[in-house]
Amino acid sequence: MSLSIHTNLPSLFAQRQLRTQDNWLDRSLTRLASGRRVNSAVDDAAGLAISERMRAQVRGSDQAARNLNDGVSLLQTADGALDSVVGSLQRMRELAVQAANGTLSAADRQTLQQEVNQHIQRIEQISRQTSFNGEALFDQNTAGVGGDPNRRAVLDGLRLGWLEEAERRIKNFYGIIGDGQLTMNVDLGTSDGVGGALASVSTTSVGGNGQWQNITLNVDMADFTPPNLPNGGSAPYYNDRIIAHEMVHAEMSRSMNFAALPSWFKEGMAEFIHGADERLVGDYAGGAGLATILTAFNADDVSASAGYSAGYAAVRYLHQSIKAHGGQGIKDITTYLAANPAATLDAAISNASRGAFASLAAFGTAFNANAGTFVAGLNLSNADTGAIGGYDADGGAVMSATDVYLDTGTRFGEKALDGFKLDVPDYPTETNSRYVSLQAGAAYNAKLEVAIGAVNANALGIADVDVSTLPQFALVHIDEAIQAVAVARSRVGAGLSRLEFATANLTATSLNLQASRSRIVDTDYASETAELSRNRILRQAGNAILVQANSQPKTILRLLRQA
Repeated sequence: MSLSIHTNLPSLFAQRQLRTQDNWLDRSLTRLASGRRVNSAVDDAAGLAISERMRAQVRGSDQAARNLNDGVSLLQTADGALDSVVGSLQRMRELAVQAANGTLSAADRQTLQQEVNQHIQRIEQISRQTSFNGEALFDQNTAGVGGDPNRRAVLDGLRLGWLEEAERRIKNFYGIIGDGQLTMNVDLGTSDGVGGALASVSTTSVGGNGQWQNITLNVDMADFTPPNLPNGGSAPYYNDRIIAHEMVHAEMSRSMNFAALPSWFKEGMAEFIHGADERLVGDYAGGAGLATILTAFNADDVSASAGYSAGYAAVRYLHQSIKAHGGQGIKDITTYLAANPAATLDAAISNASRGAFASLAAFGTAFNANAGTFVAGLNLSNADTGAIGGYDADGGAVMSATDVYLDTGTRFGEKALDGFKLDVPDYPTETNSRYVSLQAGAAYNAKLEVAIGAVNANALGIADVDVSTLPQFALVHIDEAIQAVAVARSRVGAGLSRLEFATANLTATSLNLQASRSRIVDTDYASETAELSRNRILRQAGNAILVQANSQPKTILRLLRQA
């Protein structure tokens, strides 16, 4: 071993080790004092980066949980407001039921309407004034239950009387009804432009007996305006009369050999059920149009209005002739056709006209000969429409354009008919919603939206509810509104449930992140105290060795003295 004075390598080595032990001892003391394993980047650079990301996630999750708790409070506020709306609607329904009672006078119903108006105003107030933290909760958009007013009016009419009353008149005066086997599908999407066919019935399959195997009622909404319930549309051709016309075709198509019937008879029967004096007076034109009417009849051409007038006049002539021979009129013909599904109109006239005509050809000859006198003798200027059972045709009550159908239907919706099942498009049952966006997580895209439906009177379809004149319509509209609010409340309830689960998830996420971060940054006292003891021992040993290393130059002095 070499000895030197200028460089004491053992001392330098001992000093370096002592500095290292001092650093480790300081680090152990810092960790034990702070409780954190990572106090600076030098302690664990990667661990520090990971822990800071976790720290951001923890704090973000905690704030998101607080956000969701605010959302819960908001939805609870909305639910309370919706509950108040339902309370008003339920009271309005009670009033509508009361107004439908025949024991009340018009003044009584008007009193009930005044209370209904108060509840409508209360619902409007709730819709406008309900807020949370200064922000309005409910959308004020007016689109909602029932959708387009014209569409809704047509649906109301179909569901609440037009079809039912038409079927009732057809059964009473024609003695026929569908067999109840088919579903009549109502299509409101048909369109041939304003002024075209207002409505029609159609099929895609005709059986061997001439009866339709399926049926669709097509309604052109462009022509079914304005709403104007209970009759619908404009005078004199109200919507209920148009629907009655098509219902005759529908009932005939399932009760007799419809395919074998001449077109003039089909359209004449359809016109006679509600009366067509308004059409006939225009086409007849004081006699100037008689030739055109007879031409359409003989050609069996119903492509123009004159063909419809020809059919109407011919059916009325047949009706009057049979009655003059002691029969019931046209009902004898239709009941014969229904009882003999394979029979033609010729057979029906031969067998059921009570001797008025020997055949269809004989009837045609007689009508051509007498049409001018017959039509000229009709009273086409009074209020009666000429409908079967009315004043002009049968000496009954005067049936004006508004009186042919009195809108006294008692059945609703898909069960409105006996001769057919009914498939009518549903009303929209939800109002427009306002979506509240909640920051539901630490990331910028962690959004959660909850929907709050509109509950203003227009959106609920109750702004014009009138129990004083149309309690049956009011009752249906209020039921729709109650359903719409129930849907809105269910969405709010679903939102509350969702927020509760989301909050629980955020809490669990935060807990797990803190546990993970703790394993990275927190001091393990058991391990660190052992490390502290080790570092202290090594430091003490280093001090002792440094003392000995520093004493090595004295050995050189002893060697020099001995030399």
